[in-house]
Amino acid sequence: MTQSVVVQVGQCGNQVGCRFWDLALREYASVNKRGLYDEATSSFFRNVDTRKGATCSVGGQIQHLKARAVLVDMEEGVIGQILQGPLRELFDSAQLLTDVSGSGNNWATGHMTYGSVYRELIVDKLRKAAELCDCLQCFFLIHSLGGGTGSGLGTRVLGLLEEEFPGVSRIVTSMYPSAEDDVITSPYNSVLAMRELTEHADCVLPVENQSLIDIVQKIQAVAHGSKPELMVRRDGTVSSGQGGVHEVEKPFDAMNNIVANLLLNMTSSARFEGSLNVDLNEIAMNLVPFPRLHYLVPSLTPLYTLADVNAVPRRLDQMFSDAFSKDNQLIRADPKQSMYLACALMVRGNVHVSDLRRNIERLRPSLPFVSWNQEGWKTGLCSVPPVGHSHSLLALANNTCVKLNFMELKERFIKLYRKKAHLHHFLHVEGMDVGCFTEAASSLNSLIEEYDCLDATKARLTRDPPRLRIAA
Repeated sequence: MTQSVVVQVGQCGNQVGCRFWDLALREYASVNKRGLYDEATSSFFRNVDTRKGATCSVGGQIQHLKARAVLVDMEEGVIGQILQGPLRELFDSAQLLTDVSGSGNNWATGHMTYGSVYRELIVDKLRKAAELCDCLQCFFLIHSLGGGTGSGLGTRVLGLLEEEFPGVSRIVTSMYPSAEDDVITSPYNSVLAMRELTEHADCVLPVENQSLIDIVQKIQAVAHGSKPELMVRRDGTVSSGQGGVHEVEKPFDAMNNIVANLLLNMTSSARFEGSLNVDLNEIAMNLVPFPRLHYLVPSLTPLYTLADVNAVPRRLDQMFSDAFSKDNQLIRADPKQSMYLACALMVRGNVHVSDLRRNIERLRPSLPFVSWNQEGWKTGLCSVPPVGHSHSLLALANNTCVKLNFMELKERFIKLYRKKAHLHHFLHVEGMDVGCFTEAASSLNSLIEEYDCLDATKARLTRDPPRLRIAA
């Protein structure tokens, strides 16, 4: 069994990470009734005997679980809340790095200033986390692009991961700001971070804040009988038009739970038994035909927040159809109008291989794949379903539709950069110059052009001739 380390950077990264650890513990508790420290639990947790100060081996009783994680933030607020909350025993000081002043929504401050000041300390914490793994397979980086610490220091950490652990997979979950984001410099931060993501990540799972808000609204509308007055406020709290709060979840918890479920489902077949297990290295190997085009569109079904964990189950065939619906995607895009380079389906629960193959054949005609990879499917079957559900499905699509999201981000960047608005805040940081902006914009342009070239092949796409049926 392999292990993975979760690296949480910035306010958003640590809030999502907090929800991930909470849901992971709930999932293991529902499966591991005897309280044994098994291989599945060891994938994300260490078992520590606090009396002896030693790590326990697989097979014994759970003594004291510690998360395989590194938490970084240049403010103390979120990590301080975690250390005062119910998950405080999961972490110790060797896993934490905080400052007090923050990055001021400035990518340059996070990347250049704090990245230089804390470089050795970050590397030391990453090495210690890696040394506590028997077989380290993957680093999961969770961060956002809109602010300064997540975008700047987060991508600096990504570069350090490649430098120090070149043979270990780097899968990044990046929270993209919406066009109405209240951080005025978010287009700068996002484009500067995008260059680092394109160069140093193995896979990036882009998640849009606005998509999460839309999803939570739909979930709550169904849960409350489709009442039109239900809405999600900008702080992420689910409320009604009359001002009453219907959920006990903290702000953003509902949205963060969806992202946490994405990570749990993606790693499920690497953690639990199943008829088609998927090694995490296989995700990049099978879904990324070109090294820069590694942005995977995630889609989840069923969609639920923690409060709606017992939502009405979906029929199996409907679940597969939902996975290719725009309503279930974590970014706003339409893959069916663009080109699929490859697609992974990660299924959990009592689902047979024949069900998987049948649904792929049923959906295949409506999904335009590139001509040279018509069979570009990667499938995984994990026998352990999510808590409270009979089955679930995660689709990861390498699709050219992300180009439109990147073009929208580029337009917001140009609108600011053309006026040189707020540029001085970045250029005052040591090591930062105008060339960083032009190179980042050029990198994003090149990425969009690469997707354009693949999209242009759609007009020439021809279906393979039908095969002779060998059985009635």
